[in-house]
Amino acid sequence: MPKVRRSRKPPPEGWELIEPTLEELDQKMREAETESHEGKRKVESLWPIFRIHHQRSRYIYDLFYRRKAISRELYDYCLKEKIADQNLIAKWRKQGYENLCCLRCIQARDTNFGTNCVCRVPKSKLEERLILMRHEEEC
Repeated sequence: MPKVRRSRKPPPEGWELIEPTLEELDQKMREAETESHEGKRKVESLWPIFRIHHQRSRYIYDLFYRRKAISRELYDYCLKEKIADQNLIAKWRKQGYENLCCLRCIQARDTNFGTNCVCRVPKSKLEERLILMRHEEEC
C-alpha cells in the first residue's frame, strides 16, 4: 500500500501513531476518487471526497486541540504537508464555525440562490429530515 505523501524531511516524533489512520483515510480517498459517477449529479460525485477530506482534517484538529495527543511540531508538519486543511481548521477555531463541514459551505457564490449551506443553520431551528435533505442538495 502506498504511503501518505510526504516531503524528503523525516516526519517528527509521533508520526508512527497517526500514520495508520492517515493511510486508511488516504485509501478511502483514492476509492472515492475512482468511484463511478454514472447517473450522479456533479455535486453528488464530490460528496464522498468532501466527507473524507473533512474526516482527515478533523482527526488532526481533534488530536492537537481537543485531546492534546500530538506535538505542535507534528501538527505543523501535517499542515505543511497538506495532510490537514489549514484554512478549515482555522475556521473551526472561530466561534460559530465549529461544525463547518467544508469551506464551500460559507461561500454563497457557489449556491443557486446565494445562500449558505444548511450546516450553518443552528440545528435547533431545523427539523431532522430537513437537515439531511437540504445538506445533500447544497454540498
